[in-house]
Amino acid sequence: MQKVLYLLVSLLSPALLLAQPDHIINHFIVKENLIKNGKLAIIATDAEENPMESVSGTYQFTINGFQQELKFNEGVAVTPNPIETSAFVFIKHRNQQGSHGRLYFIWKTADGLNPIAISWYYLILIPAVILLVAYLFKRLMVLAILVLVGLFIFNYSKGLDLESIFETIVHGIKSLANR
Repeated sequence: MQKVLYLLVSLLSPALLLAQPDHIINHFIVKENLIKNGKLAIIATDAEENPMESVSGTYQFTINGFQQELKFNEGVAVTPNPIETSAFVFIKHRNQQGSHGRLYFIWKTADGLNPIAISWYYLILIPAVILLVAYLFKRLMVLAILVLVGLFIFNYSKGLDLESIFETIVHGIKSLANR
């Protein structure tokens, strides 16, 4: 009896996973919560960033290195903690198809929060351009190093560490490979 039950479950479990592709979060965007309470809303989307309203339930996310269980209702979940000041936020979700992460700069103004998605291209391009200018104009080497150190200190004070930078670059390269 146990063998028959085990065989039945093992045959049906892949079919159940394939029957519910809308419930897997592979892409998401971040917006300000509609009630403007300083919290972020994470919206499950498809590859073209169209909201997926069929996503409901509890999903594990990592927000700046901290595990959070986010409860999605019709494709939208609200983070539990409000944003106090402008900061970098790296949000990552892991499912059966791998991990998916995005880096945002949350700009806090009197009007509310303005999430700005940061592409991994910029994390490579900006330091590379500064180093290229320093290499071409040797007299600017000290200035370029000071600018890079200042950029690193600013980013670190706003919550962006090297781990988040590298994870963003890795997720960007993986998304290129999956296209």
